[in-house]
Amino acid sequence: MGEITPALAAPDDNQLVEQNQQIYLLESNASMSQLTSVSQLRDVEPTDWAYQALQTLVERYGCIVGYPNQTYRGNRAITRYEFAAGLNACLNQIERLIASSETVAREDLDAIKRLTQDFEAELATLRGRVDDIEERTAFLEDHQFSTTTKLLGQVIWSVDDTFGDAVDGDNDDTQTRLAYRIRLNLESSFTGSDVLRTRLQVGNFDAIAPLTGTNMVRLNYDDDSDNQVQIPHLWYFTPLTDNIALRGGPVGIGYTDLVDTLTPPGIADDGLGIPSKFGEYNPLYRRGGGGAGINWQIIDNLELSVGYVAGDANNPEEGNGLFNGTYHALAQLAWKGENAAIGFAYSHSYYPQGKTNLMSDTGSFLAIQPFGDNIATSGDFYTVQGFYQITPKFQIHGWGGYVQARAHGAGLSNFVDGTEVVNTQFVNDDDSADIWYGAVGLTFPDLGGEGNLGGILVGLPPFITESDVQDESDHAYHLETFYRFRLNDNIAITPGVWAVINPENDSDNATQWVGHIRTSFNF
Repeated sequence: MGEITPALAAPDDNQLVEQNQQIYLLESNASMSQLTSVSQLRDVEPTDWAYQALQTLVERYGCIVGYPNQTYRGNRAITRYEFAAGLNACLNQIERLIASSETVAREDLDAIKRLTQDFEAELATLRGRVDDIEERTAFLEDHQFSTTTKLLGQVIWSVDDTFGDAVDGDNDDTQTRLAYRIRLNLESSFTGSDVLRTRLQVGNFDAIAPLTGTNMVRLNYDDDSDNQVQIPHLWYFTPLTDNIALRGGPVGIGYTDLVDTLTPPGIADDGLGIPSKFGEYNPLYRRGGGGAGINWQIIDNLELSVGYVAGDANNPEEGNGLFNGTYHALAQLAWKGENAAIGFAYSHSYYPQGKTNLMSDTGSFLAIQPFGDNIATSGDFYTVQGFYQITPKFQIHGWGGYVQARAHGAGLSNFVDGTEVVNTQFVNDDDSADIWYGAVGLTFPDLGGEGNLGGILVGLPPFITESDVQDESDHAYHLETFYRFRLNDNIAITPGVWAVINPENDSDNATQWVGHIRTSFNF
């Protein structure tokens, strides 16, 4: 307390308390400039009729501040309440001067006394409202969850079904499903610029691939924790310098937690964006485990990121741990503009024998395990991804990648397709396979109303073009459309459908359709 600001536009009754606080609680308001001399005010001249009064208030009592551009704007009209707020500021300042045994002129005290009597009603009203604010603030402080932590949640309900004969089959064994997923993020900050996220998650989506024979029909939120609450994700972010930041954690750290997916805002959101697992974003970013990454903003809009995560970082047994089990190393160079972004990424992944999931449950089973499940496998990913917002209501995005897979070891290996038929084949050490994939999406923000989103996506799920072991003669097509209807700031309903033509990259398989209605609650 202790300074008078220039008059603001007359407030309505609902804004009065807020503006009064701005007027006489400005010691913590960085938007105003503290004055030591009235000459600092560019729009106040010695010939002004109030110059002497302003000089006294500034230089003797220090209860005036100016705007950041060193103006006072004294010609603007004020209400009696605004004047009373300024008067109260000077009263508080004079009280402090008296308490510290400093001299206050008798004529100033007399003037303050007269003004206090004249504005007694307004001062009483202001003080009453400030008392009310203080009471409400005390109540909130007493009942808040934490001074450092806030709770963010997302609840997804899904009604979905697949249609079309299963892979290598002549019937559809799936039934309409109603399932859910809940995520609660506790986000804490200890410095104001860092974030510690602790996630609680539970869901009950039973696996659908055993019935359809393919992962190409999976939803991006189909968590199957069998109604058991888990902590699948611990993540920390902190800036190290003005242009370098550190991100990481011991569990559930995906590439999406280390770098931007370079998709339009909201597209890569499980509850609000593209519903399919393949279509949500580049499968490259689905690598995860425990680890960390560094983001370096080289210049404006240009960022270089590197990261490392281990799939079984917490397991001390042989063939596991931070460096001797499954691991993924990433480097991404990204340019991010106001309405567009593009990035190039390289990633090296390694999977020990029996743990290969090269395409993170997207694409065909052969693309996921190009050398079967008994051979250690590595993959070098070379990808590009980006988007461009052509207009505020029309944007395009896309991504594509090439993967060079390599076998580490030799021997008989089991190849399991979507029908769980096992095919055993000999694999040589250093055998290789080439995998390609890509997608292009068109999205329409605010289609039919603010907060809504319509979208179309066409893609080629991961498929093997050349292999020393097993080739794929065809490739699948992913055709998807959806429409997110936002009921309010917290609830959205998204109906959608997609078709998978040539499931498992085999034209002998019937087209499979996925229909769904996703309801998301965000708070």
